Amino acid sequence: ITAYNEEKRIEEKIENTLQLDYPRDKLEIIVASDGSTDGTNSIVRQHEGDGIKLFAFDKRRGKEFAQKDAVSSAEGEVLVFTDVATKLRSDGLREIVKNFADPAIGCVSSEDRLMRSDGQPAGEGLYVRYEMLLRRLESRAHSLVGLSGSFFAARKAVCEDFSSNMQSDFKTLLNSIQLGLRGVSDPDALGYYLDVADQKKELDRKVRTVIRGLTVFFQHLELLNFLRYRLFSYQLFCHKLLRWLVPLFLLTALVSNLILSFGSLVYFTIFISQLAFYSLGVTFLLKKEETSNTLFKIPVYFLSVNLAIAVAWWRYLSGHRVLMWAPSERQP
Repeated sequence: ITAYNEEKRIEEKIENTLQLDYPRDKLEIIVASDGSTDGTNSIVRQHEGDGIKLFAFDKRRGKEFAQKDAVSSAEGEVLVFTDVATKLRSDGLREIVKNFADPAIGCVSSEDRLMRSDGQPAGEGLYVRYEMLLRRLESRAHSLVGLSGSFFAARKAVCEDFSSNMQSDFKTLLNSIQLGLRGVSDPDALGYYLDVADQKKELDRKVRTVIRGLTVFFQHLELLNFLRYRLFSYQLFCHKLLRWLVPLFLLTALVSNLILSFGSLVYFTIFISQLAFYSLGVTFLLKKEETSNTLFKIPVYFLSVNLAIAVAWWRYLSGHRVLMWAPSERQP
């Protein structure tokens, strides 16, 4: 469990972890506090009698650095990573680690459940369900291309080379592939977390996430070698690179439809439909309150995601790299 200034939520996370149905003699619980300056460390120390180990680092260096040091001290063969904001079911740990009975599996991802404070699916619910479906299909075909950073498990042997500018979840998956292993998604291992409290800050978080993903991707271009990595190279190209190029494809489609609309009623109708869709997204994206209408949630989320990707590309190509991670503020 990696934490930075989590005094408001760390107690609840520890209680949730202690309620996991797993043999205590086979369970080691580590909290890696990444230079926390609030009461996080003192709260964790109160649970040392419950078997919670605290690794308190004096200086904040980033999530992956804290994870790397905690990994080197962990004694288990299988490591499970989970965020403070993520709640697990009592059987969550059993579900995710049972996958390692298959020696070909190097890492396992949970499935996300994003909720509002009233227990209802949040604005990203439709996208999250779509993403989880893709992961199940990828697992069935060969391997995942990405893990849920909020709750995933891996063999200790693949948890190497964590660095501050690389996502540990994406890096762990690629390490598994390079070692001849694969990653899968477990639909019975669920991670529940609340929607963000500030949607504008969430846009910044998405930008940082894409920049970190681009950093890992371009440092592992050898994985696009189809002759060596076969289906995974195709999966990586489609799921990651093509998805990150969607803003360019959208702009191309808009300009093309504009040109074609002068001589075709069909293309004119498509062009007007595109403008209407984007206008809905922009209108509600600029509003401070979140809309509860599902019809409007889709264009808002679609636009915000692709805007974040476009900004991330600009910053990445300008030489910007993300070295620090900070937790998103969630709804109370």
